[in-house]
Amino acid sequence: MKAVCWHGANDVRVDNVPDPKILNPRDAIVKITSTAICGSDLHLFNGYIPSMEKGDIMGHEFMGEVVELGSAVTNVKIGDRVVVPFTIACGNCFFCTSDLWSLCDNSNPNGWLAEKIMGHSPSGLFGYSHIFGGYAGGQAEYARVPFADVGLFKIPDGLTDEQVLFLTDIFPTGYMAAENCNIKPGNIVAVWGCGPVGQFAIRSAFMLGAERVIAIDRVPERLQMAKEYGKAEVLNYEEIEVGEALKEMTGGRGPDAVIDAVGMEAHGTDFMGFYDRVKQELRLESDRPTALRNAIVACGKAGHVSVAGAYGGFLDKLPMGAAMNKALTFKMGQTHVHKYLKPLLEHIQNGDIDPTFIITHRLPLEQAPYAYEIFKHKKDNCIKVVLTP
Repeated sequence: MKAVCWHGANDVRVDNVPDPKILNPRDAIVKITSTAICGSDLHLFNGYIPSMEKGDIMGHEFMGEVVELGSAVTNVKIGDRVVVPFTIACGNCFFCTSDLWSLCDNSNPNGWLAEKIMGHSPSGLFGYSHIFGGYAGGQAEYARVPFADVGLFKIPDGLTDEQVLFLTDIFPTGYMAAENCNIKPGNIVAVWGCGPVGQFAIRSAFMLGAERVIAIDRVPERLQMAKEYGKAEVLNYEEIEVGEALKEMTGGRGPDAVIDAVGMEAHGTDFMGFYDRVKQELRLESDRPTALRNAIVACGKAGHVSVAGAYGGFLDKLPMGAAMNKALTFKMGQTHVHKYLKPLLEHIQNGDIDPTFIITHRLPLEQAPYAYEIFKHKKDNCIKVVLTP
C-alpha cells in the first residue's frame, strides 16, 4: 500500500509499504477513505519529537471502512464506516473506565520510554513516535486499529467523511480545551492560536456559554476565519500589544479563561521569542512556550488556563509567580476523544456546527509532501488539508 513516511526533519515521502495485518483478536483493519494533516504532525515534520525512525508512517486523523476484523471485535462489522480516535485505549484499565482515555495504562507498548521523561506513560497514539507506542499512522491506504472493540466509532448514514473526520482529533481537542475553561455565563475567553484546534476551541467556547471570545494570531486568513465562522473578536499580535489590548477589552480584569492552542512551536516577536527559537534550534530547549507565557500573564485573577497545544518536553522561563499569585487553575492533556464522540456527533447532526468550515485544501495522498510544505509555511492560505488515498 501507499503511505506517508517520515525520513527525517522536513522530509516526508509517499512510499510503498507492506499492508497491515491482524495481530491480535481485538484488532481491525480499516481501508482509509479520508485522512488529514494535523498541526501536531508538524512537530514530527520539523524534527522536534524524539524517537521517530526512518520509514515511520505519519498521521493520526483518519477514518474509513472496516475491511477485516479480529475475532474479539463485535461492536462493528465489515463494511461499516468508522472514525478512529487518535488516542489508543484499552477500555478496561482504571483510566479508561474513568473516562480518561488518553491516559490508558495498557495501550503504549513503549511505556518505559515515556516513563523516563514523564514519570508515567500516557496512552499510545497513532503515528506519533516510538515514545507513544510506535504505531503506524493513518496517512495511508490502510491502517491496523488495536483495541478496535472500543476504538472504532460507527458513523450513521447520511453524513459525509468531511463532516465527521475531525471527530478523530481536532474537534474534540478544541471542545475539551473550552470545557477545561470552566466557562460560566458572561465569561470572556481568550484563545491563542487560530489554527484548526483554535478554531474549534472558539466555536466550542460559544457552545459552552461564553459571552465573548477573543482570538489571537498573526496570520490574516486565520484571523478572518475566526471572525467570520467563529464570531470572535480578533487581535493580531504583530500589530498590537495583546496584554494591554485584553485589559482594555475586559475593563481591566483580563479574560476569565485563556486557551493555548499553539503549543511547542509558538512564534514570538520579542526577545523571549528569539531566545526560545535559538535554544530550540540548538536543542537546548525542547519547546517554544511564547503563547503559554503570554496567556498566563494576560489571564485574569482566579482564571483558568487551558492548554490544548502539544508540548513535548521542558519549558524555560514560565511565569509561575504570576500563575501562583493570581490563583490560576491549569488544566491540560491529550484529548479523551472517546468521551466526546457521541455528544459532538449529536452537535453535528443537530446542525450546531458544520466542521467542514475548517477545510481549505483537498489533495490526493500522493501530494502529501507538497501539503506538508504549504501547511508548514502557511502558503496558499492553507489552514487544513484533507488527503484522499
